[in-house]
Amino acid sequence: MNKQLIHSCPELIECIKQIGFLPLLESGIPGFCAEGLMAKECRFTQFDDGSWEWPLWRWKSAVITEGDCVYGKFFANKAGFISREWWPDFYNWRRSTHPSPITESIEGIILDTLRDHGSMIARDLRKACDFTGHNMRSKFDAYIGRMQMSCHIVTEDFVYPIDKHGHRYGFGWSLLTTPERLLGREACHCNHSHEESYQRMFNHLIKLLPNATEKQIAKLLK
Repeated sequence: MNKQLIHSCPELIECIKQIGFLPLLESGIPGFCAEGLMAKECRFTQFDDGSWEWPLWRWKSAVITEGDCVYGKFFANKAGFISREWWPDFYNWRRSTHPSPITESIEGIILDTLRDHGSMIARDLRKACDFTGHNMRSKFDAYIGRMQMSCHIVTEDFVYPIDKHGHRYGFGWSLLTTPERLLGREACHCNHSHEESYQRMFNHLIKLLPNATEKQIAKLLK
């Protein structure tokens, strides 16, 4: 991996294009995450008044919408980026191990609701699927996490509330969609077998991360 620290959003986008796979935060493999590659001034900083600054978090929207990559909870239920170059292989492999949910299942209902709307903020999708009772948010989030791991749902962008001064605030709301809608079906097509896709990604990551064990790489791709 390129050991140069990242100072800007364009540098982060270029890094993702070069290495193909990049978890957002700690991945279980030391140093293999976007936060670990950030220059000091781009890391999370909390001030005495309770406010905070986190350039990496602010860059996520631009990386997703301008960086020619895909974002979601792809790595052991943790969020990260995948370049468009490697997305077909990743999609091909994950769909082989996580088939499409049946229509009558809860996951099928969530997916059909999202498809009907095209894209939805996560909280609106949750309400549309009637996850409104006590502790239902965490249950809904668990379903969404599994469906992102299976490449049935991805994050299209982040939507932020605006304060009275016209400034964005908070951590933002995930705008969810399907990869087929976001990228087009052709961009999700792969000419390799499922096993070939896995081996291609495995070999790439072993070369990229020489200090990682085969078990760690396998867990990342599982």
